[in-house]
Amino acid sequence: MNSSMINPQILGEAADWLVQLHSGAATPSDRQAIEQWRRRSAEHAQAWQRAEALLGDFRSVPANLAIKTLQRASRKDGLSRRQTITRLGLFLMAGPLGIASQHLPWQQWTADQRTAVGEQKNLKLPDGSQLLLNTDSAVDIAFNLRERRVMLLNGEVLISTATDPGARPFIVETPQGIARALGTRFCVRTEGSRSQVSVLEGQVVVTPQVLQQSTTLNAGERQSFKLSRFDVAESFDVAAVSWDKGMLLANNMRLDALLGELSRYRPGVLRCHPDVAALRVSGAFSLRDTDASLRLLSDTLPLNISRLTRYWLSVEPRV
Repeated sequence: MNSSMINPQILGEAADWLVQLHSGAATPSDRQAIEQWRRRSAEHAQAWQRAEALLGDFRSVPANLAIKTLQRASRKDGLSRRQTITRLGLFLMAGPLGIASQHLPWQQWTADQRTAVGEQKNLKLPDGSQLLLNTDSAVDIAFNLRERRVMLLNGEVLISTATDPGARPFIVETPQGIARALGTRFCVRTEGSRSQVSVLEGQVVVTPQVLQQSTTLNAGERQSFKLSRFDVAESFDVAAVSWDKGMLLANNMRLDALLGELSRYRPGVLRCHPDVAALRVSGAFSLRDTDASLRLLSDTLPLNISRLTRYWLSVEPRV
């Protein structure tokens, strides 16, 4: 059974049991009940495997440290136990065949600054630079006498650098490498094993972590890269970068790619049926009201939005 097909209610129950098991208050009867629940069906067993695997998504830290980090984050955010379970349940729902938010590695729970799915946050950095943290993102900020460094742990940032009297370099570090700004306005995004730098103004020098070979990007240029290689650089329309205004401007964009972008701004799973994935879409879509954007798609294209729950949607061909 594919994990993306597990009943969301069963995944929610698995999340509930996961929190109980690692709460510090689990009793032998709780453990027996979990074992009985797990044996109810193959679907229950698969859901529990996914719950246990969730702890491994915290960058391979010990399970007890991962759950303690989650508990600290829950207290920090003022989340109730039920809200914590809901958050875990949404992570469990993110199957490989669905378009879903990435699992948060454990560093994000203790990051200096982070945003929830659908949230954006404006920050003024110690040097006067402006940083906009996009949806589902996390950064650590490390300024010292030698450099100004922002560590992007996940997600995306838009940065407008300020002039520094001490001429300290401004660096954005991702898991795949670094981007050094040369008096500029630029976006950095990291997702999975790839990072991407898009320059809106000025120049940025990009260096993959292992390759140790740099390339300089000018305004209107975009570069994706992995640890040891660059992808082919491409040009883009600077005016089309509008996520900071809460909009997505699509120009002949594949439907599955558009849904992938919308899914970053909403919790849960947003799937795209393969029969409509290659449809081309143009228009302006709200990132702050993704339900309105989905309605716009279904009103203008031969599509149907199927809802299992409010957190589990599928875009399918209209019959």
